[in-house]
Amino acid sequence: MGVDELAGYEIGSFEHGGTSRTVLRTGSGPAVIVMAEMPGITPRVADFGRQVASIGCTAVLPSLFGTPGRRPTPSYLLRSLVGGCVSREFTALMRRRTSPVTDWLRALGAFEHGRCGGPGIGAVGMCFTGGFALGMMLDDRMLAPVLSQPSLPLSISARHRRSLGISDRDLDVVKERVADGVCVLGLRFSEDSMAPVERFDRLREELGDGFIGVELDSSPGNLHRISKRAHSVLTEELVHEPDHPTMEAMGRVLTHLGERLLV
Repeated sequence: MGVDELAGYEIGSFEHGGTSRTVLRTGSGPAVIVMAEMPGITPRVADFGRQVASIGCTAVLPSLFGTPGRRPTPSYLLRSLVGGCVSREFTALMRRRTSPVTDWLRALGAFEHGRCGGPGIGAVGMCFTGGFALGMMLDDRMLAPVLSQPSLPLSISARHRRSLGISDRDLDVVKERVADGVCVLGLRFSEDSMAPVERFDRLREELGDGFIGVELDSSPGNLHRISKRAHSVLTEELVHEPDHPTMEAMGRVLTHLGERLLV
């Protein structure tokens, strides 16, 4: 565990349904569940958690895979990706099934809401976990869901690219929550095949004005020279320049969380 990379975090655990996982926490105020991308809670993911804490929320980072604080390398990423694809908790290929891990995440969210208070909780999913915030909307406590480069199910066919990674029944609940006023924020780079444009099109079809899709231009020759292979909007591809699209996207996320949780 990269302890220096996790400065400012309290390291604890949470158990539900016989499964116990390490959980990192920093800040105070309403809880925001930050679900790391592959390969896990990297230094950049920890930095994002600190940004969430800076607006007056408690950033709660469950360790779903990998080693907290470890820097990403190609081999480490590959091992985590393979492990995630074969895990029964992550439905990497199933189009109409909600990943079982979201039940554990909803329980964590309920616990953190009781501990931190506030009107409800938020959640930010990234890459492999990008769509999990949708599954967490089955709990009325979820008021501020964010889907950053949602990559499940893996885009192996046209139907997979349009899939939202949740069951039809759960999607109906999500639509009811949106009708009641919950807004879903989504982020992706325009050329990112792992988080395909068809998925955002489907979200717009299903959720209407309740979905705000932020798509950053990564096409060849784009003004900010963002790579066509760019994927991680809030972490690895984040550029700390005031007018950079990734910083603007970060601002949109923090505003989304603040407007819905900081009453």
